[in-house]
Amino acid sequence: MPLPRTRGTALRQRLAELRGPGVPAKALDARALAALATNPGCDRRALLDGAGVDKARLAGALGAPSAFGQSQFAFMRGNAFEARVKADGGAELLRLVHEKLDPGAEPPGSGAVPDLSAVGPEGRAARTALALREATVAGGWTLLDHPMLALDVAGSAAFLEPDAVVVHPDGGWTVVEIKSFPMLDGSADPAKVGAAARQSAVYVLALEEVAARLDPAPEVRHRVLLVCPKDFSNLPAASAVDVRKQRAVTRRQLARLTRVEDIAAALPEGSRFSPDLPAEELITAVEAVPATYAPECLSACELAFHCRARSRAGGAVTSLGRSLRAELGGLTTVTEVLAAAHGEAGDPTDPAVAALRRAAELRTEALATRAFGDPGGSVPARVPAAATSEDGREASACR
Repeated sequence: MPLPRTRGTALRQRLAELRGPGVPAKALDARALAALATNPGCDRRALLDGAGVDKARLAGALGAPSAFGQSQFAFMRGNAFEARVKADGGAELLRLVHEKLDPGAEPPGSGAVPDLSAVGPEGRAARTALALREATVAGGWTLLDHPMLALDVAGSAAFLEPDAVVVHPDGGWTVVEIKSFPMLDGSADPAKVGAAARQSAVYVLALEEVAARLDPAPEVRHRVLLVCPKDFSNLPAASAVDVRKQRAVTRRQLARLTRVEDIAAALPEGSRFSPDLPAEELITAVEAVPATYAPECLSACELAFHCRARSRAGGAVTSLGRSLRAELGGLTTVTEVLAAAHGEAGDPTDPAVAALRRAAELRTEALATRAFGDPGGSVPARVPAAATSEDGREASACR
């Protein structure tokens, strides 16, 4: 008689069924986790990422291919720069960590670089945890090159691979993120630095889970080292980045994610996301999972073009931006917004409804002024923000 399946085994089998027979799982990296944390209400992305579905291939099969991807040239340049930074046993990288993060410690000299090879991601994660424990006990400088970390995300294990983790002589652990965008005169593109900080925060969370299993628990430093090319050269420059804010936000958002097994249990029987299926069947399966689209998804999710088309077709106000959606309260569709503005629906005591009706009145008044009082005048392109105040004095701004 076969042994009963454990909860984890049953979930893995269910997720494999969703991917389709013979379709390998796509690894969930820190960049995807950081993007997922910015939109925790999207069950669609949580399920597809948790199941290891290749969203780029899925988007192509749905007829809405994404424009994601790194050029081969940029990929090769990034690999060459990382190899240079880690050359000679990571001597230059350890020097930068010492200079920027731990100048009071003894100079690194030649640090230890343990072998982290093992079979499968689970084996590599276990080998990384052992190497971290040994390096913490031994003291001295240790460089872990491309360690493997595991992080629980909505009930499913995500295996993450930071560029490097450095163990300090005092036993502290530091995440190192190596990027190919330049650092000009000591500063880099704020948007790219912010993305790198969010990605590093995910690694910090995963390291904290490893540290929590040790007694005493080592310190996982909240300042990470960002290494970039200096100016337009191939020489490394480094900067310490505090990721406490990004870490707190990511932890909170990941905790809000609905468990993957709960989302999968609500799907119709036989649902699959294999890109080889007919488009009609794929669309039915994808639409069975609720999505929360916002314009920010265009820079973070491969399915953004498909979700945007569906959101626009349904008249969802989220397709116009989260800030506008927040201001409209319980009005979730463009049809509801227009009906409230024209007095055909909505509670007059609702501040959003009252503001919409006031704006509609001002627009009607402005159009009437142009038609009858000032033929050569111009109609405002939009109602000023002050048009929603209650004292009525702002009406002169539209005349």
